[in-house]
Amino acid sequence: MGSSSSFWNVAYRQAMKSGVFVAKVYSFLHVTTTYLAFPAFAFGPSMIPTLHPSGNVVLAERISTRSRKLSRGDVIVLQSPEDPNKIPIKRVIGLEGDCVSFVVDPEKNDESRTVVVPKGHVWVQGDYTQNSRDSRIFGPLPYGLIRGRVLWRVCICLTLYSLISRIKSVFFFCILFGNQYGLVSNDI
Repeated sequence: MGSSSSFWNVAYRQAMKSGVFVAKVYSFLHVTTTYLAFPAFAFGPSMIPTLHPSGNVVLAERISTRSRKLSRGDVIVLQSPEDPNKIPIKRVIGLEGDCVSFVVDPEKNDESRTVVVPKGHVWVQGDYTQNSRDSRIFGPLPYGLIRGRVLWRVCICLTLYSLISRIKSVFFFCILFGNQYGLVSNDI
């Protein structure tokens, strides 16, 4: 009976330590992603050449957007005013009070308009204006829909084709040079 009881005591203490550790990690991640910074996945052609159309992982910070310290040229993560489930990435072109001139539909004609960005809003556009749904379509963006400002592009995610071609090249390298470089292993 005594050894069984000590086993459960040890198991209970280990479970409590593990549970407290998991709770601390979860709390840290929650506070960090809610108030400081978060990763975002960006794909699509609207930000070519800044971001690759097949996908990028970016790190966005929330502090400057909460304090409204954005600048023209900042790349931001926002909640789409057209579809709340979409989280696009665009560039800030104009701040509140700025006059912004833009071509309405660059593919069809050269008709341009000028608008004044109202208080509490910013004007955003994609870098590739021919294929971007931005403020030219939905108007000035309220500060409340801005989720964060992009700090770093963490990685350029590869398309499936380029990933397969890289795997093939590593495979052929391994066949040519064998285990000389430690790339081929018989351990499965």
